Amino acid sequence: MDSTKKSLDRISKALEKNLDERESLIKNTRQIITFCSESIIDCHKNDTKSAAKKILQAKRLLEQYRKNIDKALYKYLIPSEQEFVEASSFLALIQGKEIPSPEALKVKDESYVLGLLDCIGEMRRDVYDKIRVGKSDDARKTFEKMDELYLMLYPFAYFDKIVKEARRKLDVARILVEETRIAITEETRRAELIKSMKK
Repeated sequence: MDSTKKSLDRISKALEKNLDERESLIKNTRQIITFCSESIIDCHKNDTKSAAKKILQAKRLLEQYRKNIDKALYKYLIPSEQEFVEASSFLALIQGKEIPSPEALKVKDESYVLGLLDCIGEMRRDVYDKIRVGKSDDARKTFEKMDELYLMLYPFAYFDKIVKEARRKLDVARILVEETRIAITEETRRAELIKSMKK
C-alpha cells in the first residue's frame, strides 16, 4: 500500500496547487472585470479616451494571466475575457469602427461569442440614450448594427452545449432587440407627426 499512498499524496499536492491557483485567479481577475465595467460606463458618458485606457489596463492583466495559467484552469479566465470582448466591442462601435476579431483581442472563441451577446445590451442602452437627447438618426443607426449583430449570432444557439449560456443570452438578446425595435418605431412615428404638424 506504500506505493498507493505515495501516489495519493502526489495527487493531493497537485490538486491543492490547482485549488490555490484557481482561487487566486478568480480573485485577481475581478480587477479585469472592474476595468471593463468602468470602460463601458465611460463609453456611455462619451469619454472614449478614458474607456480606451481602462481596456488597455484590462488587456495587460489578461496577457499576464494567460502566460502563467495552467490549461486546466483556463475556463476560469473565460468570464473576464468575455467582459473584455464586450467592452472592446462596445468602444469600437461607439467610435464607428469595426468590432475587433477574436485574434486581435487574443481571446477564446467562446469568450468572443458570449462577449458580443452581452454587447447587445449595451447597444440597446446607447439607443435609448440617443433617443432621449433627440438623436433619432444616430439611434436608428445603432439599432441597425444591434439587429445585424444579433442575426449574426443567432445561429450559435445550435452550439449551446459547447458555448455555455449561448442560448439563454440569445433569448435575452432577442427580447432586447424587439423592445428596441418598438422604441425606434415609436420614435420615428413621433418625429414624423411633429414634422407634419410644422407644415
